[in-house]
Amino acid sequence: MSQKFANKVVVITGGSDGIGLATAKRFAEEGAQVYVTARRQEPLDIAVKEIGHGAIGIQGDVADPASLDRLYERIAHERGRIDVVFANAGISESAALDEIDDAHIDRVFSVNVKGTLYTVQKAIPLMTTGGTVILAGSVAGSKGIASLSVYSATKAAIRSFARTWTTDLKARGIRVNVVSPGMILTPAMQAYLQANDGMEEIFQNMAPFGRLGDVDEVASAVLFLASDESRFVAGDELFVDGGVMAV
Repeated sequence: MSQKFANKVVVITGGSDGIGLATAKRFAEEGAQVYVTARRQEPLDIAVKEIGHGAIGIQGDVADPASLDRLYERIAHERGRIDVVFANAGISESAALDEIDDAHIDRVFSVNVKGTLYTVQKAIPLMTTGGTVILAGSVAGSKGIASLSVYSATKAAIRSFARTWTTDLKARGIRVNVVSPGMILTPAMQAYLQANDGMEEIFQNMAPFGRLGDVDEVASAVLFLASDESRFVAGDELFVDGGVMAV
């Protein structure tokens, strides 16, 4: 059976759990050489074993440009190119408007905006013509969700990046798109639901499908955006939210 990403070099930040891990597993199964990053070494080691297929884990924090330099220096030495970047690493923190302070703003923007920007910028010299970049967005970038104003603003910025970078990179033949999940049953979401009785039912009722999404459903969308099947899709945002944004 042919593999869609045979011999492709794929970089996934924030790949130790949730959507990042599920996507890494799918790329690896489809023949890609996968490089994943995470801030903590132990979860990263566990994830690499789970991904299998020769996946490589490199510890680092996308908010630290030196970590990204180490990542790309190693890939340049070992592979010499990058075909796909999934800039997935991000954090979510809630704060009511009257509780927002500089520390909150700096933490969330440093990882979600600055980290995403440098993840892509530093990868570009290694990217091939026809390469693809997928950015991790969120329905929060388009909806007004209480106490998520800073997080939502970072995801709106990421949506803007896809538009401007599509223009910036068109001469290189590199496509940039956003995948924006809705309520997905990640480990972080599971912890949140366990600590907040009744929220699962509320989230389920938000979606016409009446359920939370699965990480593999988001992974499928990422692989589509990374593949030749979406070769005429650029600067776009693909919602994986069970219809929340549509209806």
